[in-house]
Amino acid sequence: MSETFCVTINSCKENGDKATVGFVVATAALGSGKDTMVFLSTDGVWAAVKDEAAKIVEDGPFKPLTELITNFMSAGGRVVACAPCCKKRDIDEAELFDGVDIAGGAVLVEWLSNGSPNVSF
Repeated sequence: MSETFCVTINSCKENGDKATVGFVVATAALGSGKDTMVFLSTDGVWAAVKDEAAKIVEDGPFKPLTELITNFMSAGGRVVACAPCCKKRDIDEAELFDGVDIAGGAVLVEWLSNGSPNVSF
């Protein structure tokens, strides 16, 4: 069984529910003892932007996205934002949560090549 887990999120502004649930699942994976990475791509890279994440507050039992992200990262989770996706959207590294890495798809490929399961939102 793999000791790693990956959550890919490709929606945030378009569907905040997907970003929210993605970070809930990622946090659950951390709680299960898995070394966990969240890879943000396409519209999902907006979740890494502090001001944009603050706008996502889903109804129901979910915590605000900002709280989910900071809790995940504080617990040791890794967040990677797709470099070309950030560039396309003119997202500057200074806008991101502290600790978010900007990298290309090779990081995701390497993580998954080691046998990590992946779920996508």
